[in-house]
Amino acid sequence: MNMSLMQIVAAIAMVSITVTLVFAYRKYLATNSKRRVVTMLAAVGFVHELAPSGDCVILMKEARRRCRSCACEDVCERWLRGDKKSSNAFCPNSAVFEALARYSRLGG
Repeated sequence: MNMSLMQIVAAIAMVSITVTLVFAYRKYLATNSKRRVVTMLAAVGFVHELAPSGDCVILMKEARRRCRSCACEDVCERWLRGDKKSSNAFCPNSAVFEALARYSRLGG
């Protein structure tokens, strides 16, 4: 095998590994944001069965998008574990979560 062919194979391998790592990281972010959003909603008293499905789906997608790009992931994890006793005001979704919980308790 000549040197040019080896370099091409190495470049293709590196690009493939990079693409795989990017997709794996995005999946990691999506999975953890979904878990945090669901746990946070449960913590504020959201009752999923009572919430209307159409509007709730749109709000949840937007909440998960904000969660994935949030810089307070470590604070959120500590709050969800109960290590922090303060409010969830650090969360960019806190107002949405409170409104959803209030709405679900009212029965939609």
